[in-house]
Order: sequence, then structure tokens, then C-alpha cells
Amino acid sequence: MSELNAQDAAAAPSGQDSTSAFRPTTVAAVPLETIGERVGVVVPGSSASVPVTGISLNSRAVQPGDLYVALPGATRHGADFVSQAVDAGAVAVLTDDAGARLLALSNDISVPVLLAAEPRSLVGRLSALIYQSRPENAAAPGLFGVTGTNGKTTTTYFINSLLRALGKQTGLIGTIEILAGGEAIPSLLTTPESTDVHALLALMRERGLDAASMEVSSHAISFHRVDGVVFDVAGFTNLTQDHLDLHGTMEEYFQTKAQLFTAQRARASVVTVDDEWGQKLAADAGIPVTTLATGAAADAAGPAADWTVVDPRPRGLGTEFGLRHRDGTELRLHTGLPGSFNVANAALATAMVLASGISAAEVQAALDSADPFTVAVPGRMQLVATAPAAVVDFAHNPDALARALEAVRSPQAGSKVIVVFGATGQRDQGKRPTMGAIAARLADVVIVSDDDPHDEDPAAIRADVMAGALEAKTGEGLDRTILEVFPRDAAIRKAVELAGPEDTILVAGRGHEVWQEVKGVNLALDDRVELRSALTVRGFTVLDDQRIES
Repeated sequence: MSELNAQDAAAAPSGQDSTSAFRPTTVAAVPLETIGERVGVVVPGSSASVPVTGISLNSRAVQPGDLYVALPGATRHGADFVSQAVDAGAVAVLTDDAGARLLALSNDISVPVLLAAEPRSLVGRLSALIYQSRPENAAAPGLFGVTGTNGKTTTTYFINSLLRALGKQTGLIGTIEILAGGEAIPSLLTTPESTDVHALLALMRERGLDAASMEVSSHAISFHRVDGVVFDVAGFTNLTQDHLDLHGTMEEYFQTKAQLFTAQRARASVVTVDDEWGQKLAADAGIPVTTLATGAAADAAGPAADWTVVDPRPRGLGTEFGLRHRDGTELRLHTGLPGSFNVANAALATAMVLASGISAAEVQAALDSADPFTVAVPGRMQLVATAPAAVVDFAHNPDALARALEAVRSPQAGSKVIVVFGATGQRDQGKRPTMGAIAARLADVVIVSDDDPHDEDPAAIRADVMAGALEAKTGEGLDRTILEVFPRDAAIRKAVELAGPEDTILVAGRGHEVWQEVKGVNLALDDRVELRSALTVRGFTVLDDQRIES
């Protein structure tokens, strides 16, 4: 999922906006003087009363009455687009020294310009002020934030599904889509820019929603996208190797995630303590912590977690299990999604809803009446066919790929697992051979193909993945078939060609995504559609379209 910079989006071709206008219908104007006070800039008297009714980082998304924030981007500075922003109705500009120098070289700007040393660090607070997204003196939706490496998307869907079973009206801000009640828009970032986050929260409040859940990526924290947002309950899934191209080390990655668990960002938390990072977070968090053990940690020696997964039993493709509190309270849960990681996701969602103040009795009644954790999550262990079992999943790092492969392994003797996957270009290169080795250990047929190469040579990416797979096969004496097939649609067809009705096909890495970025060009590619088509050509029965399209 691209972490596109809003300033670069201002220059993107038509149809490539990083966000969509998704604002409340009514915003009380804030005088520019008040904004200047927050920024630490004195606004001249003639401009002090200018009314501001919105804020945008993208000149193409500016609406009349907006404060346009001109920031440096990866390729362009937002100051290059001030004239477009003013033409669209911006009433003032906030920028940095570099932006001010660019504006000094251009024609006269007809609106006030505010200057700050680090304007990006101010955007979240300004957005909260302008949109009044979480006012202390007014009712606002309960807000759940989920962070971690894997499981964020599914956990937020599970939270919303459980809340709906409890009779709540909900919203969602995440990787796949943004929901404000029944209205949905696509999401191009795991977490939108802070301007849009606060606008969305204000819209949800305006519509009278009861609660909302949000994925909070490390990019969102690093790039100030959730500044000014205080979550009622923050949740932590796990931490495994990913995004080291941004953070450098696992410790830095952890410290970024840990910022969510401070009094400035959340009131309470639920932390999964199945790994060392979760245990460290639970010990160091600056807010009340409820601990959750779902896997090996549930049986480990040492202090018991507050909530523990107990007695998991297979039920169909999914699992039935207990969630037991240290005080003896126990709930019975079920998820229809395969894999122990979905047990962990369901347990975390339940514990977070409980931490918000809803009673165990109410939650159990909702669990019994609605089976909320069997909700389909687009591109997350999404079943396309059953014979062969054909699954599309977003697994795009070593831990997620291992868990997905373990989850789809059939107990039927003689059946084989066929995996199609690749690695993303211009991202953490160290995980590529590791993922290749994992695939060789856990699948019978490994088909290495392209994910999103971006501007990197696809052949070089595949070579890194193949090296890890072949080294594991040779060094560990594995009886595996390892193939390199590209482009990706051809790789999916090859997997289906090699599959029998008793086998399992896992297409991993892209999940719900419908575009593949190659050398700056977005190519239409949906793994679910390609898999469905290939299965149909071979005469296999596929599930109904509505079960596949997101």
C-alpha cells in the first residue's frame, strides 16, 4: 500500500488524488487570528478575522474557506501549488522557510501567509481545532485504534462487526476503505493525512455514529497523520520485521509504535503479549494496559495475562475458543476465518470492546446472536474456491507469510500447498530471501512472481526471493518445486494448472489491491479476479462474485 505524499499528489495526474473530500457538512468558522495563536505567529489586523472552515495539504482537494498547508514533498514543494489552491478558494497559506522563499519568487499571493519552522507538526492540532473533531464538551464516537505489524485490518473489521452486533452505528478508517456509517470511499493510505482524519471524525460525529475504529500504521505516527487524535482504546497486535526501510531497526520500529500508548494519544489500551515486543510495550506504556495472551504466551510461565485464549477447537474452517479473564470470567468466541492469527485478532477485538466499558454479558449476547467474527474481510484470508481451496491474503512480510501458509495446510493426506507471491520494490530488501526460505519450508510448490515493483527492476526483486527459496531447498534437503513465473497473472494461472481438487492455492502479498505499480504506471490487477478466472477456465467451481469483490 503506497504511502503517497500529499504534496506530490498535488501534481499527480487526474484520478490520482491521495485523498477524497470527505468532510462534515457544517463547520463553524475559526478566525485566522486563532490559528495564528496556535502556530505561534501574529496575524496582521487586516487578516485576523479571515474565517477558516477547512484545511488541506493537497491543492487539488482545497475547498473554499480552507487553510492550505504547503509542505515539502518527495519531489515537489507544496508552495509550487499555492496559486492553484488560492484559485480553488484557499483563504490563507501555512508553509515553512523553503516554501516562503518559493513564494517570494512567484507573483504576489493574494491571501495571508503564515510561517512556521515545522508546519507538519502543527497540522493535526490545527485540523482538530478547525473541524472540532473530538471536542471535550460534546459527544463524539468512541474511538478504537489498532497498531502492530500484522492483523490491523482484520481486527478493525472485527471491532466494527462486534459493535454492530451490539446495536452500534460505526465508522472505519483503514487500508481497504473508509466508512462513515453506510457511506464508503476507497483508501489509498493505511491512515489518511491528519487533515482528512479529523474531517472524517467530525463527519462521524455529525452523523451521530456511536463508535469508529482505525488502523494506525507506523507511517501514520512518523508522518504526524494521527496528531491531535486521542483514542479511547488503543490495541497492539504484534511486531515482526517490516518497514525497516523507514525505521532502520526493530527497536526504532517499536518505539514508533509505542508512541500510540501514551497519554497524549490514548486513554486505555489492550496489548497482545505473545511476543517480546508486546511484553515490553505492556511494561513501558504510559496509560492503563489490559494484557492479552493468545498463543504460546498463554501457556508461558510468569505473570498471567488479564485475558487469555483457552480451549481452541476447530469448527469448520475456523475456530471456537474461550477468552478467560484472570478473575474467572470467560466468554465463548468463534471465528469462521482460518488461522490462529484470526483467533488472536478476534480476541483482541473483544478485549478492546470490553475495555471501552461494555459489559462481558452484553458482549457474550452479541457473540451468540450474530457470529460477528465470521465477517468477510476483503483480501484477508479471502476464500475464492473450495476445491481446490483457493485463498487470497495480504501476507507481505515473513511472519504473515508463515502464518498464512500454516493456516491453509490441509490435513488431507497427499494434498499440497501451492503459493504465489513476490516482494515489494523499494522496500525492506532484507526480508526478501527470508520470505523465499519460508515459502520453501511451508509450501510444496513455490511460484515466485512480482508484487508491486514500483521503480525497481522486477527481475532483481524476484532474484532475491528465489535465492532464499533455493538456498533453503538445497541446504535443508527440501523436496520442493520452485518456479519463477511472471507476470503475476501468468503465475496465478500456473498455480491453478498445477492444482488438483484436494490441493490449496495461496496467492499472497497484495490482498485487496486492484492496481500493480510498475515504473510509475498503475496496471489493473486483482489477485481475486485473476484467480477466479483461472479456476473457471480449468472447470473448477468458484464462489459467488459477491464473496470475492471488495
